[in-house]
Amino acid sequence: QVQLVESGGGLVQAGGSLRLSCAASGRIASINAMGWYRQVPGKQRELVAGFSRGGTITYLDSVKGRFAISRDNAKKTVYLQMNSLKPEDTAVYHCNAEIRPSGYDSARDYWGQGTQVTVSS
Repeated sequence: QVQLVESGGGLVQAGGSLRLSCAASGRIASINAMGWYRQVPGKQRELVAGFSRGGTITYLDSVKGRFAISRDNAKKTVYLQMNSLKPEDTAVYHCNAEIRPSGYDSARDYWGQGTQVTVSS
């Protein structure tokens, strides 16, 4: 079974940093897009940063210059380095990837379980 496992969330003071990791495991033929979303109660889930199929990187406007996404294809892992964190960054962060499992002709979306990021003022 294909799984996405996240790590790295936690509690940090405003101005601090955290690094999130998301590793894909299982019988995987290929990984296309990968990225990070976040969600707070009562709001829609929003894309924070992501790699498109073609490798283009997209950032949410409010995190540009503070967050950086990277990936290690050999490890099937995507990272999110979050610097200069603000209280409004508090959310559950979810990893998302478009993965084609081994033996399948098409890819589908997979989600991680989510990791809580809390930024205190």
